[in-house]
Amino acid sequence: MKLTVLTGDIVGSTKLTEAVLDEAMAALAGAASFVSGWDERPALFGRRGGDGWQLALGAPHYGLRAALYLQANLRKLDKSLSTRIALASGAGDLPKDGDINSAHGVAFVASGRFLDSISGHIRMGHAENALFDAVTALADQIAQGWTQAQARSMAEILPPNAPNRAEIATQLGISRPAVNQALWSAGYPGLERAIAQWESLDWSE
Repeated sequence: MKLTVLTGDIVGSTKLTEAVLDEAMAALAGAASFVSGWDERPALFGRRGGDGWQLALGAPHYGLRAALYLQANLRKLDKSLSTRIALASGAGDLPKDGDINSAHGVAFVASGRFLDSISGHIRMGHAENALFDAVTALADQIAQGWTQAQARSMAEILPPNAPNRAEIATQLGISRPAVNQALWSAGYPGLERAIAQWESLDWSE
């Protein structure tokens, strides 16, 4: 089946306490669990080693949206937290026992290998082709500038069936204008358009 696989690790994990690292990984796991509800096709998440993780999406078109959603959920926890994310789309099989660490396929290999090429100030990239990587790089640059307040609003608006802005304001305990300002400052209008175009592509091949 066609999958999009996200492989990542927590940036600067050696400088974090074990408690903070565990909290960051728990935030990613929680976000991934929510992502699994975006589509009826399966999604699997698993921790790899101390600071690594992997998420496989049976709905491959959600790759960019999911990557940004994971970053938002980390950043709303602590602005200093972030994760590298290497995306790859391609063939792969999800194990029936739900253990992603026993999964295999081209997408898993490509994502894992591409993670090694992400360094310096770069946090996200796509292994499939130059165009996907360019879009991911621009989204990454925007996401790295999010404040915690912006990340909180982004985490609410990014799911495909997100509540409206008035409902988000109620959820966050702020005004609707504050939500609008946070989303505008976070670059959401541009990201929303990029995500929509990304997801409109043919992901069946």
